[in-house]
Amino acid sequence: MKPIDLKQERRERRKRRVRKKIQGTALRPRLSVFRSNHNIYVQLIDDETGRTLAAASTLEKEIVGKIGGNSRKNKTAAAVVGEALAAKAVEKGIKKIVFDRNGYPYHGRIHELAEAARKGGLEF
Repeated sequence: MKPIDLKQERRERRKRRVRKKIQGTALRPRLSVFRSNHNIYVQLIDDETGRTLAAASTLEKEIVGKIGGNSRKNKTAAAVVGEALAAKAVEKGIKKIVFDRNGYPYHGRIHELAEAARKGGLEF
C-alpha cells in the first residue's frame, strides 16, 4: 500500500467515525468542509432532506476577487471562504450549525475557515 493511500484511508476512517455522531437538520445544518490541494469548498447541508442550503469555494469569482493575487490554497483564502459562507447563511436566517471537518485535522486552513465563520456570525 502506498503512503498516500494509507493517509486517505486514515482520513476516511476519521470521517466515518465523526459522521456517525453528527447530523445536520433544517434548524442546525451541517457545515461540511472539503480541502483539495488547490482549493477549499464548504457547504451547509440539511441531512434530513439531503439538500445543500448554502455553499462557497475558492472557485467563486467574488471570493477570487477578495483573495487577490494570493494563492487559493492558503489560510487567508480559507478565511475569506468562511466569511462568505457565514454571510450567505445569515442572509438565509441560519445562525446555528454543526461543524463537520470531514476527517481533516482542526488545524491550518480548517481552523482559519471555522474561526472566520464564527466571526461572520455562525454559532457552532
